Amino acid sequence: MAKDLVIIIFCAAILLFFIALDIGMLISIVRSGDERRQIIVWKASAFTLMGVTGALIIEIIENLATGQEMTMNPFVHLTATAMVYFGALLFFKKRHGG
Repeated sequence: MAKDLVIIIFCAAILLFFIALDIGMLISIVRSGDERRQIIVWKASAFTLMGVTGALIIEIIENLATGQEMTMNPFVHLTATAMVYFGALLFFKKRHGG
């Protein structure tokens, strides 16, 4: 019983972290800043778009090759996008000094 409660609390904490990550991504994109910050956000956004688009193309090809139905959980997709975005944002901030 206590073990189940720990697992539920852990999963809820992970879910809340992912929700915060998604909201943080949106705030980061719409927040204004100087030219250097805009370039960093632009590069991180472009990298994220390329990565997510590439992953979707690979998934479509895999589903067509195996004959499986194309189903995707939008929350999982959004969370993966946010993770790639923040990874790219950290990389470009470090690279461009920020």
